[in-house]
Parts: sequence; structure tokens; C-alpha cells
Amino acid sequence: MATFFLIIIYLAFISLGLPDSLLGVSWPLMRSELGAPLETAGWLFMTIAAGTIISSLATGAVLKRFGTGMVTFVSVLMTAGALLGFHFAPSIFWLFICAIPLGLGAGAVDAGINNYVATHYQAHHMSWLHCFWGVGATMGPVIMAQFITGQQSWRSGYLAIAGLQFALVVILFFSLPLWNKIAGDAPKEPETTRPEHDTQKPLQISGVKLALVAFLFYCGAEAAVGLWGSSFLIKMKDLSVDTAAKYVSFYYAGITIGRFITGFITLKINSTTLIRGGQIITLAGAVLLFLPLPSTFLLAGFILVGLGLAPIFPCMLQETPIRFGEKHSQTIMGYQMAVAYTGSTFLPPLLGFVAARSTIGIFPFVIAGFIAFMLLGSERLNSLLKKKDTNSTVF
Repeated sequence: MATFFLIIIYLAFISLGLPDSLLGVSWPLMRSELGAPLETAGWLFMTIAAGTIISSLATGAVLKRFGTGMVTFVSVLMTAGALLGFHFAPSIFWLFICAIPLGLGAGAVDAGINNYVATHYQAHHMSWLHCFWGVGATMGPVIMAQFITGQQSWRSGYLAIAGLQFALVVILFFSLPLWNKIAGDAPKEPETTRPEHDTQKPLQISGVKLALVAFLFYCGAEAAVGLWGSSFLIKMKDLSVDTAAKYVSFYYAGITIGRFITGFITLKINSTTLIRGGQIITLAGAVLLFLPLPSTFLLAGFILVGLGLAPIFPCMLQETPIRFGEKHSQTIMGYQMAVAYTGSTFLPPLLGFVAARSTIGIFPFVIAGFIAFMLLGSERLNSLLKKKDTNSTVF
């Protein structure tokens, strides 16, 4: 039964990834049919992101009141309904209306399940959880492309994805009684208690703000590489459009495969070491991108960046209840997800804004800078926690 329940959790994260890349793939047909300007896609993306950030911030209180199972069920129902709304939307106005529950539902699922897995399961499950997000993010464009190619219909693509989401809603409904029952039997990480956290508000806990800095720059780097990698390769390295697209696809493959492999590595190596190692590998990949080397090294650079990023996010999430205590982990997890979405929403456009007024050649330097800021915040947090553990041992 525990294995079946884990499959349900993984399916929920596949469903979280499915809609994430649909808008970019379908927008050329959508804007043509609905008569929208090109930049409207950016505003739709911002609307979805705003809903995600708001729901992530509120997740702690909502989870405590209703529980992870019910919140996940209602949230996936919201995203399924929103995707069905995209299918029927007669105008851009209705796309914006549907974008609101799409963002709200995604944020609640993300923060809720991340905290549930970090609290009740061992580290390898967190890595595999985010690997399945990559599976969903990869499947979404493939499904949409089939309908666009065969029927020239973006609406049918959204209908198909909505159908998959509604199927998961049914599964989640019947699995509601399992959320509390299975969690009690799930193998947990060794619990680290920090009694000094019990009387503090989450943001006042020492180290939380440093953790938020790490999440901000991690997601900014991950999203920026995906958004601007092709432009950098085409304009600065004279690669063709299709070759540049392949290089970026290898970057995403590096993240997905890396997280699958990381799940096994966590059985032998702790999360702190994996985070640090991933950051160093990512920096090495970024360095390959701005050195005057043959294109083979560029491909290696993108793969290294992807592989390096792979363990960082799930391992940082897994450490949340260990670093800050289980009492506040739900709320802090929501804060982390909100800051993560803020990074992926605002830092890549900021890079594009600066590049448009200078050169896209700044791309690898900015990515290296993002990773350096993340590494600095992460290492300061590690130092702070180590110092506190030493002091508590002494006294």
C-alpha cells in the first residue's frame, strides 16, 4: 500500500509539470486565433506566477487546517478546471481568468507535497519526486505538439491535458484516507530537533532568510538558462536554431536524469554535500560557456549545468524540516516555494532586459553570478547551523 501511495504522489508531480510548458508551445496558434499581441503571453505567465506565489505563501496555514491530502485534491481539481477553461476560452480575457486558479492550484500542490515528502520520507524520494516533475514538463509539449501537428488545434491539446488532470483528481479523491494512514508507516529521515525554534515565528528563525536567498538564485539560474540559452548560442556562438534547441534540450535532460540518479546517491551521501557538489559542477559548466572553446564544449557546458542543478533544489527542500524543525516546516516550505517562483519569474526577464541594452554575451557571466550568490547563501547557512549545533553540544 505504501508503494501505491508513493505512485500517487509521483503522479501528482507529473501533473504539476504537465501545464508548465504548454503556453510557450501553443502561443503562436493561440495568439493568431484570438488576435492577441505577442507580449500577452508574458502577462499570462506573470498572472499564473502571481497565483502560485500567493498560494505558496498561504500554504502553511491552509495545510494545517485541511491537511495535505485535501489541499492536493482541491488544488489539482482547480488546475484541471483551469486547463479545461483554456480549452473553451472565447477570448484573451477568459484566459486571464483561468490563469488565476491554474497558478493558485500549482503553488499549493508544490509546497504541500514537498513538505509532506520532506517530513515523512527519505531524501531519495524527494529527488525522484522532482524527476517526475521533469517527466511531466517534457510530456506536456509532446502531447500539445501532436494535436498542433495533426489537427492544428491548441484547444484539443489543452483538453487532453485537462483530461489527464481530471483522471488524477479521481485517484486523489479515493486516496484521501491514505494520506494520514500511510504517512505514519513511512520511513523518515532521522529527526533533528531544534527546541529554540518552537517559540519563534518562521521568518525569525536563524538561517531562514539565507535559505530563501539560495532558493531565489537557484530558480533564477534554472529558468534563465532555459529561457536565454538558445539566444546565447545563436547570437554569440553562431549555432543554428535547431542545434541550439537541441543543446538546451540536453540541459533539461541533464536535470531530469540527474535527479533520477541523485535519488540513489542520497542513500550514501548527505544532502548538504550534494548541494555543495551540485553548485560547484554548475559553476564549472557555466565557465565552459564563456570560454572560447569548440561547440562540443558548449554542449558539455549545458549538460554540466543541468546535472549540477539536478540535486540542489530537491536536497534543499529535503533539508527544510531538519534545518528549521518540523513545527514550522510547512510555513517555511511555502515561503521557499514563493521565493523560488519569484526568482524564476523576475530574474530571467531582468537578464533579458540588461542583455537587450548590452549584449547576450553576458549570459554565462550572469548565470555564474546567480550560482555564486546561491553558493554564498548556502554556505553561510551551513556555517551558521554548524556553529549552533556546536554551541548546543557544548552547553
